[in-house]
Amino acid sequence: MLQELGVVREQIDTIDAQMLALLNERAKCAQHVGEIKAKYGEAGHVYRPEREAQVLRRIQDLNAGPLPNESVTFFFREVMSACLSLENPLGVAFLGPLGTFSESAAVKHFGHAARLAPQSTIDDVFREVESGHAQYGVAPVENSTEGAVGRTLDLLLGSSLQICGEVVLRIHQHLMTRESELGHIRKVYSHAQSLAQCHEWLNRSLPGVPRISVGSNAEAARLASLEPGTAAIAGEAASERYGLPRLVESIEDEPNNTTRFLVLGRHDAGRTGSDKTSLIMSASNRPGAVHELLAPLADAGVSMNRLESRPARAALWEYVFYVDIEGHRDDPAVKTALDALASRAAYLKILGSYPQAVY
Repeated sequence: MLQELGVVREQIDTIDAQMLALLNERAKCAQHVGEIKAKYGEAGHVYRPEREAQVLRRIQDLNAGPLPNESVTFFFREVMSACLSLENPLGVAFLGPLGTFSESAAVKHFGHAARLAPQSTIDDVFREVESGHAQYGVAPVENSTEGAVGRTLDLLLGSSLQICGEVVLRIHQHLMTRESELGHIRKVYSHAQSLAQCHEWLNRSLPGVPRISVGSNAEAARLASLEPGTAAIAGEAASERYGLPRLVESIEDEPNNTTRFLVLGRHDAGRTGSDKTSLIMSASNRPGAVHELLAPLADAGVSMNRLESRPARAALWEYVFYVDIEGHRDDPAVKTALDALASRAAYLKILGSYPQAVY
């Protein structure tokens, strides 16, 4: 057995050396790309979301296994992140503190080499990018269980930032504590949304135990790490950051609980062939106006993924509509639909075109 293992381990060592050499060759190519961009005055555009999405989709198409697509996607994201950091690490603002699902979304999209900047509020995430203190921001926009994140939608209405990407994160809520049994828990900390997502499990498993809402799941984990007899509901990142063991994993009531995050920047993305376009529009206050507003999408054969209404801040009982459609605004069909919308809508704002999330 030892002899057979020795042969295989030698093969692994040889492959590792080859991989290391190839990774450094790739890094040199990335540096050359940066030099070419600097030569033509585009040094500030080191990150191109459409190019990254194309690379990841190509890798998934080439993947013959046994590694699953999720694993190879994670690996190549980290490779691209490390290569970008050779030029200038990207500054990424997100809703903090460290250990939140927003941090996990930022890392999933930009890799561990990005310079992460946790913010206290979603407003601060927008401000960091608008001021140039961070190149990009990551903000939650909707959860499959709890619905839209209203503050993000409201800020998109008045901000000059554009959407240049999206991250879809599977949300696993864990009960973490230093206690060894559920019966020892006297108090549960978590963010209000996470408490709502685990409501039925808490009713069954910890009936009568007080649930205390705090500002973030990371703060819940911090408190539970300090107080005997307490537990927190949070994600894996918070567990690792505060060294808090997970007593029960995946306690969310909905097995497909997912949160979608937007990547915000001062530009949108180029076409990839698998894109979305997001926009805000309002209709005139008259019968049939909303139907007329949506008709250009159907006429042009453009699919709508999402329609969300929000009260307009300008007048009472007036609404704006947040719409996601399939395709890039430079696609002929989408361009035709948007041109028609511009002539019909009382208000129209294109939030950006960007690659659909790569899982």
